[in-house]
Amino acid sequence: MNDWTLDRTFAGPSGEVRWTALGPAEAPPVVLVHGTPFSSYVWRGIARGLSQDHRVYVWDLPGYGASAQYEGQDVSLGAQAGVLCELLDHWGLVEPAVAAHDFGGCVALRARLLHGARFRRLALVDPVALAPWGSPAYRLLGGRAEAFGALPPELHRALVREYIGSASHRGLHPAVLDRLVAPWCTGSGQPAFYRQITQNDQRFTDEIQHRYGQLDLPVLVCWGTEDTWIPVTRGHELAGLIPGAELRLLEGAGHLVQEDAPAELTAALTRFLRRG
Repeated sequence: MNDWTLDRTFAGPSGEVRWTALGPAEAPPVVLVHGTPFSSYVWRGIARGLSQDHRVYVWDLPGYGASAQYEGQDVSLGAQAGVLCELLDHWGLVEPAVAAHDFGGCVALRARLLHGARFRRLALVDPVALAPWGSPAYRLLGGRAEAFGALPPELHRALVREYIGSASHRGLHPAVLDRLVAPWCTGSGQPAFYRQITQNDQRFTDEIQHRYGQLDLPVLVCWGTEDTWIPVTRGHELAGLIPGAELRLLEGAGHLVQEDAPAELTAALTRFLRRG
């Protein structure tokens, strides 16, 4: 459960980014983008599966996982889209395929629509893309960040465990849950958890939502049918806004599809990526 290491670094405008790459160097590239409050760890199984035929790039967004966390850090969705573009340049990727989960979907969409990033194909997995978004718990934490940030460490840990656990419909393995919770329970991690919530709001999707009809590349929308964070009706709505988008529903999966339906998601992404 713990054999996941990002062994490379990139010095970005929002601090050090940890990343790694799997698969043959000459294989077609695919970049995986995680969401909140997760890390690249949620992509570990899918990344290894895709690496049989692709060069797979994974990274922890600034403020998340093994990447830098510090006071005053810009971890907004606007900043994260810029970091993605800089990483594509750093990796020398001209037109990779991209698969993005949760608010990683907004990051990828902003990179494409506002920064001109070129993708060969784009897979969006239960993405933050349509207003309104943010669960009641997410809005509560963001609106009371100072109070929650002052919680004793053991209460903060319990809150984060319950919050992350609710992303799965089938229930997370205790070791997986421990791994996802751990980055938020250090001296820098506790304030970072609330910082990333307070910095993100609906304006980051409002700025791009009206442009989804301009997307001119193959798009796959995957959605867990039991997602309680972002209901599956949003998947149908989003696919309807993107010309030619394919919608793939993953039965019995919650928001954290990578943990609830890893084989089904890997198969869907593999088929999508093999089309060209």
